[in-house]
Amino acid sequence: MGIVGATGYVGAELIRLLTRHMHVEIVGLQGRAREAEPIGATHPHLVGTGLEVNATLPPVDAVFMALPHGTAAELVPEIAAAGTTVIDLGPDFRLRDPGDYPRWYGFEHPTPELLDDAVYGLPELHRAELQALRHAQRAIVGSPGCYPTTTLLALAPLARAGLIGDLVVDAKSGVSGAGRDPKPDMMFGEVDESVKAYGVGGHRHVAEIEQELAWLGGSTGVANPGAAGVDFLPHLIPMTRGILAACHVRPTRPVDQAELDGLYADAYDDEPFVTVVGQPPATKHVTGSNHVRVHVSADARTGRVLAIGVLDNLVKGAAGQAIQAFNIVHGLDETAGLEQLPLAP
Repeated sequence: MGIVGATGYVGAELIRLLTRHMHVEIVGLQGRAREAEPIGATHPHLVGTGLEVNATLPPVDAVFMALPHGTAAELVPEIAAAGTTVIDLGPDFRLRDPGDYPRWYGFEHPTPELLDDAVYGLPELHRAELQALRHAQRAIVGSPGCYPTTTLLALAPLARAGLIGDLVVDAKSGVSGAGRDPKPDMMFGEVDESVKAYGVGGHRHVAEIEQELAWLGGSTGVANPGAAGVDFLPHLIPMTRGILAACHVRPTRPVDQAELDGLYADAYDDEPFVTVVGQPPATKHVTGSNHVRVHVSADARTGRVLAIGVLDNLVKGAAGQAIQAFNIVHGLDETAGLEQLPLAP
């Protein structure tokens, strides 16, 4: 097992989780311009692993790639051709339409032919496709973004039922979602005691949300008019970890609480990492874990549906979800390495 981009926050979470995975041995960590550098020099909490970061990886059976957009797309063809499973935690293999990459990410995809082979790595939606990669010539997983994961899990039962007539997503994330590189607007003095909207008019993650909502409706032969133009507004809030997505839905027809409860029970009762709760959840309920909590309620006064999802953006929103997908692709217990409960307080 190898990790490319090991010096970032997501790379650190991959190391933390995979070192406790009974079926995995980390044999290589790759970081830009590093050579035999102890991982503890970058991530002091990982000093006990004894691992080193180098500029190259040895041969591995699977590789997790936590890189900026446009970088993995150049590297994956050669890696996948060697029979190595690729789990890309960036956006380079999330979108099915090559034309979406210039629009949302500002680059022409260098290997559009591989997009048909890649599986969108949200296990709760694409488990069968991930399982099929076990026998595929190339195994490429485009691991979802943190905002789309939260939003899609909150909305998937509504989308399958064709209930999304209009949709506004009000989402909030902690600062770790912006990565580890220093940025002036991420300094403590800028973020503390402040809430800021950003990505106004078209955050990149809208592309994933619209793509998957349309796919969910299509998989059951229903239309979701609100999936064609999702109104998504993210906010930066002064905490380290966590995402909350509040999804305001105008349904395509009247729906009551009993029907909603049935839809969400059918979708998630057997899922190991998704729990439907009766009260609006907090991000603290899932911190440090691969768990998601979802709440749905029908507003009899307005006729709207409110669906809320919370998760830890570095675990279920990134490293943990990637490991969950890896487990499925390799025929392992889906929960392996991910059994830890949330942290509190």
